[in-house]
Amino acid sequence: MAEPMRIRATMAGDVADVKVLMNHPMETGLRKDAKTGQLVPAHFIQEVTTTINGAAVLNAEIGGGVSKNPYLGFKVKGAKAGDKVVVSWADNKGDKNSAEATIS
Repeated sequence: MAEPMRIRATMAGDVADVKVLMNHPMETGLRKDAKTGQLVPAHFIQEVTTTINGAAVLNAEIGGGVSKNPYLGFKVKGAKAGDKVVVSWADNKGDKNSAEATIS
């Protein structure tokens, strides 16, 4: 099971500022294990989806070129304090994770 994500969503004027730290190894499949010399299998997030009150506001496809434990920050107009933000990801091995926060 995936480790929990850390998510924070705050209002800055009329814009919601969403910050997410996704715990994930993000292996490219090109790195060799120092002890065995074997390639470490690819394991990376492929898709990130964000909704506010059930409406999609962000869909992103990422790959192995992103560093371990990726950080994602973005701003959304039209959101209000008290709205529910849900961030979900799926990786190339079928693992999934999701976290939610209320905009403050």
